[in-house]
Amino acid sequence: MIRTYPEHTADGAAPVWIDLLDATDDEIARAHEMTGLRVPTRDALSEIESSSRVFVEGGVIYLSMPLITPLDEVSTALLPVGFVVSKATLLTVRFGRANAFDAVSKALESETELLAEDVFTRILEAMVDLAADRLEHSGAELDGVSKATFHGEIKRRGQAAREGDALRKVLRKIGQTGDRLSQIRDTLLGLDRICAFILETPRCDFSDGVLHRLKAVHADIASLNSYVEHLANKVQFLLDATLGFINIDQNDIVKVLTVVSVVGVPPVLVAGIYGMNFKVMPELSWAYGYPYSLILMLVSALVPIAWFKWRKWM
Repeated sequence: MIRTYPEHTADGAAPVWIDLLDATDDEIARAHEMTGLRVPTRDALSEIESSSRVFVEGGVIYLSMPLITPLDEVSTALLPVGFVVSKATLLTVRFGRANAFDAVSKALESETELLAEDVFTRILEAMVDLAADRLEHSGAELDGVSKATFHGEIKRRGQAAREGDALRKVLRKIGQTGDRLSQIRDTLLGLDRICAFILETPRCDFSDGVLHRLKAVHADIASLNSYVEHLANKVQFLLDATLGFINIDQNDIVKVLTVVSVVGVPPVLVAGIYGMNFKVMPELSWAYGYPYSLILMLVSALVPIAWFKWRKWM
């Protein structure tokens, strides 16, 4: 899909902003015909080298970065996004829907005077705002996990199956949040690289007003990176705590099995002794030999239980 802003231009001039979303070969050729700009491929946008992500070629700035993109209501993914910025035209190339682009395009519907560098800066600002919103949401999720972990919503004696299900849900939530934080961090790293490149490269001929806004974006990214680091530490802490609870539950189960096995040993020993086929056994001629052996087995089982309780091992 190809979108242009403004939709109609006078004298066949190129639009100020051309947005390519999962563009076909025909749409890419059309964008090249309108602007004369080289449209980067998905493989080129996915390069991880800094020299491949940000560079100036023939007075045109080529930039690329990974952007966290929603796949559905729960899942997100990192998809490459490219910017081609010339003096008159901004060309964006992306391979998934992005809320930042949609927000900027909606805001531009009522505007007629557009500049490529202004539209480009608006998109970066919208990306930072949405990253901050996602970080706030992730922080709220981690607060909920912390409450469930440390305020008694998981641990309930006598409900081992429910405890296991609750701990599995907590681990899944921690994993999803940690994965999302990693994607946000990669997005912020790409934004930071773009801002630093433009601010430090004299060949990026942007106006003073736009450079001032980009400095503010750069400062916001630095503060968000600090918050990402804080949330990443919290994810690790909650992961360690949850795994600790799982180990405690496993130890409790092993302890119960150990007590049961120890309690069962003396009665089995008594039964084994009186089950031997020796001809001379004094107890064989007792009238109360059978109830005596039962009582002896019961007492031999109760004594270890009393010992464990006295030592507070159960």
